[in-house]
Amino acid sequence: MTTRQMPEPTAYDRRMYALMNKGEGRSFYATAARRRGIVCAHIALTALGAAAWIMVGFSEQRWALFVLVGVVLPWCVATGLINSATRGLLELRGRVLDERQRAERHRVQARAHRATSFLLLAGALAAGAVGWLGEVQAEVRVEALLAPVLVGVLVVHWLMPLWVAGLLVEDEPAEELIEE
Repeated sequence: MTTRQMPEPTAYDRRMYALMNKGEGRSFYATAARRRGIVCAHIALTALGAAAWIMVGFSEQRWALFVLVGVVLPWCVATGLINSATRGLLELRGRVLDERQRAERHRVQARAHRATSFLLLAGALAAGAVGWLGEVQAEVRVEALLAPVLVGVLVVHWLMPLWVAGLLVEDEPAEELIEE
């Protein structure tokens, strides 16, 4: 049995690795409670941004564009903090990660896949229940709701691994924090 050698890291890989492992923001995500807070804030900002984008894209609510613009910067900061807390687990290429990190990435992706599957199941059951039991207003057709719901599902599918990784990352050993 032959083992496949990973290609050597490129200059881009080394820059991204250095960026993801900077220590400047560690105080923001040093504890599990702080990381949970960042992930919850990121989820709230994502929901607000996605709702604003859906309102701009699928209705004539132009005021939502200002909400979207206001959410982008804090969302980017929260994303950066989660990526930094996970040391780039999901953003770095596999050639830069060691075996333990690749296994952790796989574990995070599997958990995120399960969580997204359960959310999709709940959404499908809710849609079926509305169609079976409930009455939808005459002005609103179920088909008109399809595009915004699909956008929401896409956003959750895209970001669930990041949220799961942010929630699962463990505290760094105390001596490592002192040395750096």
